[in-house]
Order: sequence, then C-alpha cells, then structure tokens
Amino acid sequence: MSSAALTFDQARALIAAKLDGVVKTPFPEVVPLERAAGRVLAQDVRADRDYPPFARSARDGFAVRSADVAEPPARLKVLGETRAGEPSRFEVGPGEAVEIMTGAPGPAGADCVVMVEYSRREGGDVILERGVDAGRNLIPQGAESPAGSLVLARGVRLDYPQIALLAAVGCHRVAVHRRPTAAILSTGDEVVDIDRTPESFQIRNSNAYSLAAQVERRGGEARVLPIAPDRLEETRDLIRLGLESDLLLLSGGVSMGKHDLVEQALADLGVEISITQVLIQPGKPFVFGLAGDKPVCGLPGNPISTMVTFELFARLALDRLAGRPESPLPFVEARLTKDFRHKPVLTRFLPARLSGDYHDARVEPIQWQGSGDLAAVAQANCYLVASAEREGWSAGEAIPVLPL
Repeated sequence: MSSAALTFDQARALIAAKLDGVVKTPFPEVVPLERAAGRVLAQDVRADRDYPPFARSARDGFAVRSADVAEPPARLKVLGETRAGEPSRFEVGPGEAVEIMTGAPGPAGADCVVMVEYSRREGGDVILERGVDAGRNLIPQGAESPAGSLVLARGVRLDYPQIALLAAVGCHRVAVHRRPTAAILSTGDEVVDIDRTPESFQIRNSNAYSLAAQVERRGGEARVLPIAPDRLEETRDLIRLGLESDLLLLSGGVSMGKHDLVEQALADLGVEISITQVLIQPGKPFVFGLAGDKPVCGLPGNPISTMVTFELFARLALDRLAGRPESPLPFVEARLTKDFRHKPVLTRFLPARLSGDYHDARVEPIQWQGSGDLAAVAQANCYLVASAEREGWSAGEAIPVLPL
C-alpha cells in the first residue's frame, strides 16, 4: 500500500497503467441504433457507398461551367431546374446553366454553383454578376467518405453526431460493448436514505445519486448498495457484494479518522491499494486499488469531493471497462472576471460559472462554503482549475477550466 500523496497527473497516469494490466475489452452485443447512444462502438464502420453519392450542390443558385463566368456579368441560357430528391436531367454546355437547389445533384458538365444572390433572370436567361472558381459550392461525389472508407473506428463513444453518421450509412443495428456495472456504496453512520427524515446530526445519501447519474452519463449501469455503517464486518460484507460488479465506487470512510474503515476493509479482502492520497482539493483522500481485475475507487465523502474525484479518476476505470481506450479530460481556457488567489501545493478544482461567447469566454469562481456545499456546485457549469505551482491570477488572465 502506498501512502505517498501523488500529484493529479501522477495519479491519472498510475491508474491508467494499472488498468492497462488487468482490464479486458468487454464482450460486444448488437443493439438497435436507437439504443446505442452513450455506448462504445465495438466494430469498425465503413461507408456503404460514396458520400455524397453524387456531386451535391451546397447552395441554391445556378450550376455552370466556371469558364463561362470568369468575366462577369455573364448571360447564360437556363436549361431547367433540379431540386433535391430528384436526378439531374441536364448536361451543361458552353453558355448554359441549370437552376439548382441545395442538396440537389449537379448536372453533367457543370463544375461550380453561383449563388442565387448574385443572379437575376431575364426571360429564359440568367445574368450572373459574380464569377466563382471550379469546385465552388459543388461538393464532389465521394468527397466526404468514399465507398469502403472507414467512417467510425471501434472504441468511439457514440453521441448524437456518431449516431447520425451510423444512420446515414445504414447501420440500423450496431455492435457496441456491454455496459459495465458500477456498484455504489456510501459509508458512515451519519448517512441515511433519502426518503428518511434525518436527525440533526445526519445527512441524506446524496452521493449515491450523484454517482449513479455520473455513471449513467458515461455509459455505465449503476447499482446502489445499502449504506455501510461504521462497523468493519458489515462494511466488509457490503464491499464483497460490490465486488460482484465490474467497478466498485465507495463514498466516504477513506480519510484518517478512527472510524474511517474503508482501507482496512479493502485490505482484509485482498484489495491491492496503490493510491491513498492525491494533491488536489477537493478530493485529497482518494483511494484506488484492484481486487484481482476489478477496479476499486474510494472517494471522499464530502459531496463535491465525490463528484470531482469521479470525473478526474474513477471515470478512467469506467471508460476502460466500457471499451473506450482513452478518457481525456476536456480542459479549455477562459479569462477570469476578477482577481483570483489560492494557496499553492494543491491543484484545486473549484465550482465556477463559464460565460461569454466563442471569442470571449469568461469564468467567475462561485462563492462556496467548502466541499459539502451542494447549492454552490448546482449553480456551476465548470470547475476552475488552479495550478499547484501558481498563487494568483489577475482579472482578464486565462485560466484552465473543466466543463461539467
């Protein structure tokens, strides 16, 4: 058992290395496409035909030969009209044009489309007041994906863009990896079920529900276990039950107090613990270990600490169990709305609000009362990430953020 505190990067690297040694690729199953969202693709998918399957107009306008509009204005004879959803019946020759709609197939002989905004009709002719180069506004057949080309590789997590692509290439059923199961075990005599009225010294079991939501968002199947009391034998029995799932997530009981029993119970069951502390806040007392090939994550009991350590560390295990080889964190940068200072040594992940627009992203820390302040994190849409190597930032400076 290692007791040395690791940095954020060291902890993620160690967890990834440990998982590489034991986690097997899960078995695939074939599901209807409408049930595939959030799952990890277990097959390579190739284009069943050229995409687009014809030269496709990207604009409403007139399909022409670029040579005919090289010196605008140009008067051309209009042969007819082609709409989306019908084949082209025309062949464009010198001095000719075809009126065309967005998505329609380009006629033979045409190599570009002049947008309708630069045209005016005179009888059976069109006057085009702007020239365009060959290829402009006319997407060549097969330019997006030639027939037989790889469009999605196995290991990709399926979200709405990937679902749309699978639908476009005719995958009405798709092979995905089995959803991993994650047992969730909250610990502590102070924790009661959410349908109970707590005593003044008790709290409701919010962590089990936040973790279940995080597990489901990452494509896993959450299994909430009964609350473990501060008694070693009962904690061991519930951990043993949790180890029947693919991943065990424990909440609470991982600090240094005399009633924090999780590490002892894990050791009694032969769990090889490799991490006990990480130099972050919230979430410093974090435990990671392996029970054979089963990952075990002991998360701090304070609610925001639980949320943060799941996203930073436990998600690595869940993604790997789901068949996803990589689990990058989507850090971005935004400018601080006001000065910010913290005590270095720990990397801090603090609730914050990201605002602004695409060229002026701004972030404002949310006032909070520590890692139990659920009202604060419920207002946040990101975590502000304060480096362990730096003490302060001025308003207007860029700082990393981790979107929720």
